[in-house]
Amino acid sequence: MSETGTAVTGPAWLATPNRKETHELSLTTQGPLYPPSEVMDGDGNFLVVGMINRPAGGGGAVPEWGAAVVSPGSPVPGFGRLAPYTVLRELDTDPTGVDRDVVLYTLPLPLPCNNYPMVFAPEQLPDADQVKRESHAFHEVPIPDLRPEDGPKVVEPVTFGEWMRASGTLDVGVTPDGHSGTFDFGFSHLVPNSVYTVMSLRAHDLDPAGPTRPGPLGVPNVFVTDADGAGRYHATMPNPFPDPELPGANRIISVVVLWMSYQRSYGGAIGEFGLGGDIHAHLKLRGASFQNLRTTQAPRS
Repeated sequence: MSETGTAVTGPAWLATPNRKETHELSLTTQGPLYPPSEVMDGDGNFLVVGMINRPAGGGGAVPEWGAAVVSPGSPVPGFGRLAPYTVLRELDTDPTGVDRDVVLYTLPLPLPCNNYPMVFAPEQLPDADQVKRESHAFHEVPIPDLRPEDGPKVVEPVTFGEWMRASGTLDVGVTPDGHSGTFDFGFSHLVPNSVYTVMSLRAHDLDPAGPTRPGPLGVPNVFVTDADGAGRYHATMPNPFPDPELPGANRIISVVVLWMSYQRSYGGAIGEFGLGGDIHAHLKLRGASFQNLRTTQAPRS
């Protein structure tokens, strides 16, 4: 990460106008730690590129960044707790490696190995956890109302090797007035001719005491890749980096770039099912970020 701009001295609640940072996004298949991945193989195993819950000395589990094939029979602890994944084997993440031809699949519904107590689209699909659906290869997802003559663009299998070629950069900054944050992305080698969206992850979205619902990074939060998998996205967000000590502060701490298997977006929701049912994390920041950025609420007119 790189930074530019001048630090603002004074009380912590002051904004940091004109401060900018650049972040390289990391390849992933993972949202939260459960389900372990938002991508499966044809045998129904999770293809995990992200934090792997490994056994810890003395019991318990410790998450370590890596890549592995994980069993859907892995133990599922309560939300906010960890248990070791049942790792079947390690994954070769080289785009030309031995796992390059593994075909990617969605997760079935209800979501396996899920402990996240969240309805992602409460107005659109309040009973999402009651829906049953098979896992589908990415190129065979039953897009609602699609007819062959409508010209679907993702018609060939999407493989692990192709997935692992992607890259992305994020330039994030604070506007001169200190009230907004700007997010500018550039992408290469994503899945070609596809709908992608960008979501924000806020500080309390994974809080076991009371998780908040993850939301889009701007509305609409959509971009479409070209035939080479390139794309760009911009969003300006109101007061995304309030001082964390302020009452009710819920800062944006990360972003996730999602491949949309049903080739649509969901307005103010990130998806109907989330977590591999209809969204699939492809690029993200590995940990909490933007700690040096501060914004303040714009004055009411």
